[in-house]
Amino acid sequence: MKKTVFITGASRGFGRLWTEALLERGDNVVATSRNIGAFDDLTSANPENFLPLPLDITNKAQVERALQTAKTHFGSVDVVINNAGYGVFGAIEELEEKQVRDLIDANIMGTLFVTQAAIPIMREQGKGHIIQLSSVLGIWALPILGIYNATKFAVEGMSEALAQEVKDFGIHVTMVEPNGYKTDFGGSSAVSSEINPVYEKVRETLFQTEGMPVEQYGTPEATVPAILKLIDANRPPLRLFLGNLGLKKTKEEYAKKLAEWEAWDDVAIAAHG
Repeated sequence: MKKTVFITGASRGFGRLWTEALLERGDNVVATSRNIGAFDDLTSANPENFLPLPLDITNKAQVERALQTAKTHFGSVDVVINNAGYGVFGAIEELEEKQVRDLIDANIMGTLFVTQAAIPIMREQGKGHIIQLSSVLGIWALPILGIYNATKFAVEGMSEALAQEVKDFGIHVTMVEPNGYKTDFGGSSAVSSEINPVYEKVRETLFQTEGMPVEQYGTPEATVPAILKLIDANRPPLRLFLGNLGLKKTKEEYAKKLAEWEAWDDVAIAAHG
């Protein structure tokens, strides 16, 4: 069944791949980016079912107009993919205030604004699917990526609560949690702090961690069938890992957490009063 999909950050990376795949199978796609010139080829090739819109996801009024434009143009918004966002590399001590605030605006506030604008449309329709691009780093943390971790942990908490709030409206919520992929995440789209040499050893350890060497990254094109299957699912999952690391590593990390909680459980219970 043909669907209308609204996707942010669609000019490159996952967003571009998923946009192309959706158009190829005949879905309606509303693709947003700060740079809609990147969509010229898709606009020419798909005059009937493609609508590119300029969008700064940190501008709430602009986000609301974009969702309304999508609804007016195609008659519905069946799926929203909150894909826009980026990474910041830096030890917590190294980070500059502006780097942190800008990241929070994009990864948390932008996701929030798009979600808030989509809900009334989907509620009126009686159906919809909000797909949030989280990360394995919204499940467990790595050094030098702490503030990025924080934004994805926030997306996870917000989305888990959201799913409970909107389920009676016929709206599904899914958090997509990729491991590392050969996209631009660590390239030109990333921001890095000024390096403090005291964290040199930590940085070296990070890039030796399982899943972090580039040669272990996943192939972005391989995510396309998974995303199409997710969009088509009648009962989509709340969470979906992309890649071979997520479940394996999460089991290991949660085993450690559970063991520590259990070791201190007598202290926790005594603190209840």
